[in-house]
Amino acid sequence: ASGFYYFKSGGWLRLVAESTYPAVTVCTQMWMEKNLDVTTYRNGDPIPYVTDQAEWAALTTGAWCYYNNDLNNGKKYNKLYNWHAINDPRGLAPAGWHIPTDGEWTIMTDYLGGALAAGPKLVLFGESGFNGLPSGIRSYNGSFTAIKIETYWWSSTIESSKKVWVRNVNVLGQFERVASDWGMGFSVRC
Repeated sequence: ASGFYYFKSGGWLRLVAESTYPAVTVCTQMWMEKNLDVTTYRNGDPIPYVTDQAEWAALTTGAWCYYNNDLNNGKKYNKLYNWHAINDPRGLAPAGWHIPTDGEWTIMTDYLGGALAAGPKLVLFGESGFNGLPSGIRSYNGSFTAIKIETYWWSSTIESSKKVWVRNVNVLGQFERVASDWGMGFSVRC
């Protein structure tokens, strides 16, 4: 197949996997319609799939999982990633995309009328087309919670030592900006 390849461990690997990401324009920004669903960094290196609760809690490198380690949840909500995957220099976002900054989330929120008005417009069937499904989270201790209730999305902006700005929306349409721990497993929307 056409594309760019590199040689690793005796074989040729595609540098950028061909994929299509349906997108929606909100204000002047282009956002993926769905949560990110990749298993490799932009350079083709694999991102570890971590199912073990204790192993997740001890991570200092990038990882992903399905909610409750269930592929059926993955098919509907896509993957949850830890901060180390977001911040990895190999790049988590596919070519042409990036992890949004806190400021980019704020631009979208302000355009949609502020935090109180934005939430209902971001959830499934909201008028923005963003389709924010309540994908749940994986806690820093490796446990799972809040599927079908809420979702959190990473930003690329560090708030303080061991904290990153994230956005949260729940099924009631409540939308907020919070600082969260690096060890959490959240969705990614590029």
